[in-house]
Amino acid sequence: MNKEGHVLNAALLGIGLGFVLEPSGTIETLRTVVAVTVPVTLGALFPDVDTAFGKHRKTLHNLPVLVIFAAFPLLFENLSYVWIGVLTHYVLDYLGSRRGIALFYPLSSQEYGFPSGVTTSSRFANVVTMMVTGVELAVAVAIVHVLPQYVDVGRVAAALPI
Repeated sequence: MNKEGHVLNAALLGIGLGFVLEPSGTIETLRTVVAVTVPVTLGALFPDVDTAFGKHRKTLHNLPVLVIFAAFPLLFENLSYVWIGVLTHYVLDYLGSRRGIALFYPLSSQEYGFPSGVTTSSRFANVVTMMVTGVELAVAVAIVHVLPQYVDVGRVAAALPI
């Protein structure tokens, strides 16, 4: 996916997540939208820093980098949503492009991608981006609003070894 697609995805995802987390439609929703959208957008752009050094879609497009960003909420409260941006960048590059990403780099340089991806210059790139964003938001709604009806999320979180 190209930078335009990553920014589009991050902005729409941030706005959507803001409403998922605070659906009241009040000023608190606006605060939540901003609090989520800024770090998600920063995270969504970060993996492409490897175009300036290293190997693009390898150096910063892998699971070890995602694990580091997933740990951010434990260390940096104001960056707690950055990992979502990094993850969605990976999802878009995996599903939305023909090339894919090297998930296990530096252990393996093999790139993995979804067989029906489009080239970054395709006129369908933004359509794919919007579809992926819609699925991501549906997953977020399920996690935040549906899953707690069936799983005691507090009990599961308390059992985590962190």
